[in-house]
Amino acid sequence: MKLLHTCIRVKDLDKSIDFYTSAFPFKEVRRKDFPDHKFTLVFLKTEGEDFELELTYNYDHPGYDLGNGYGHLAVGVEDLEASHQAHKAAGYEVTDLKGLPNQDPHYYFVVDPDGYKIEVIRLANH
Repeated sequence: MKLLHTCIRVKDLDKSIDFYTSAFPFKEVRRKDFPDHKFTLVFLKTEGEDFELELTYNYDHPGYDLGNGYGHLAVGVEDLEASHQAHKAAGYEVTDLKGLPNQDPHYYFVVDPDGYKIEVIRLANH
């Protein structure tokens, strides 16, 4: 078995692509448009990884209720503090650095345009 992708539904495709390709090193690798069915799929991935993030855009949809069951996506970085400062400087919604109980800070969250949380973790602590 191999994990292939995860899908998130987005309200503004261009805004979401801009966020994921600016806040993280994602690149668009393929796009599937289905205008007759009023949706577009955009697949993003990072260099050297097989796992993809699928952005699903349903035309004219007013937005999505994330509910309370969704947790977050997680990405690992070598330099947590530099990444945290870059996300703050870019004006993204970012939490303070956090740690699990009795642990030094080793992660934070950044929020995408649709309200999805991305946990950014120091790679040495994962």
